[in-house]
Amino acid sequence: MDLSIYFTNLPPEMATFIISMLPISELRGAIPVAIGIYHIHPMTAYFIAVVGNMVPVFFILKYINSISKFLMSRSKLFDKFFSWLFARTRRKYNGKFEKWGALALITFVAIPLPITGGWTGALAAFVFGIPMKKALPLITLGVMIAGVIVTGLSLGIISLSL
Repeated sequence: MDLSIYFTNLPPEMATFIISMLPISELRGAIPVAIGIYHIHPMTAYFIAVVGNMVPVFFILKYINSISKFLMSRSKLFDKFFSWLFARTRRKYNGKFEKWGALALITFVAIPLPITGGWTGALAAFVFGIPMKKALPLITLGVMIAGVIVTGLSLGIISLSL
């Protein structure tokens, strides 16, 4: 899907920034579009995409606790859903996070696959009770690593031959 068609009236740098903020594409979509369609220099594309990807991560980490508490206090449905989701997720993955700690969060965010990335990393940090002061630099490092991988793939420096 060519995301650039939705941003034809914006400067390429602004379109790259916005694409990198979106939850599905994040920088995994923004960097290839920036380099391949907009012909933005790879280092510039990388920088814009990393910064853009981190904007929603910051807000998720800062406000997700307040939002979930608000929703849980206002709705029995949300309370049941969040309680079930948090308990299930902690039960299923807590051992991995306890064993690998910071490396687990960095790696999870750094792997450029669907449903991994900054957004999901921020939600995982919240679910596992990782404080913002610790989670933000870990997620930033993961996003930066993902950016290097995606830039390398976009330039053909890295190949995924199976």
